Amino acid sequence: MKSLNRNLLVVSKNIVFANEAVIEYELKCLDIILQKAETILSFCIANEVIDINKRKIITKSLFVQEAINQRGKKPFVFISCKN
Repeated sequence: MKSLNRNLLVVSKNIVFANEAVIEYELKCLDIILQKAETILSFCIANEVIDINKRKIITKSLFVQEAINQRGKKPFVFISCKN
């Protein structure tokens, strides 16, 4: 899996991060967590598609992913967060 180079800000009440190696370890752990959380499946679970043309709300992950792939091709189709 391709690793993304990210700049992350970690705020802590403790002043434990005086060592550069500790900071690098924390960033690697956060990167592993975010790689698992930022998948297309988790995005499709957290969002739904509102299709005004068909008067439907699509919540199944496979159909949400298809709508994402077809973005811009159909008018009045919106992606909405379930929160």
